[in-house]
Amino acid sequence: MKSGRKITGGRYHKSRKKRKHELDSQTKIVNLGADKRKKVKVRGGNEKVFMLSAETINLIDKKTKKSEKHKILNVLETPANRFLARQNILIKGAIVKTEKGKAKITNRPSQEGNVQGVLISE
Repeated sequence: MKSGRKITGGRYHKSRKKRKHELDSQTKIVNLGADKRKKVKVRGGNEKVFMLSAETINLIDKKTKKSEKHKILNVLETPANRFLARQNILIKGAIVKTEKGKAKITNRPSQEGNVQGVLISE
């Protein structure tokens, strides 16, 4: 059936519009480049920090349980969409090449102010 229609063909009418805090924000793309962050006001007078571009990753080595900051050299692959890897866009699940080796991004950089990752053993 057509979306927003009843089985008889009549329309469904919304009871109200969305409130400002219910609206979706514009999708943010995190590119590979110099670290750049932006703050945005959110509900309750709080601030949310999100990335616009990043060049460093907080890498966690599972063997030593240590966290170190390393430079991201390239995006190798992105399981969600292969075209994002070509454009060097950082998203959760993307496999990146770092100074220490391959790493998988474990957080959502577009909604947090940093990039976290786990070292992948080859």
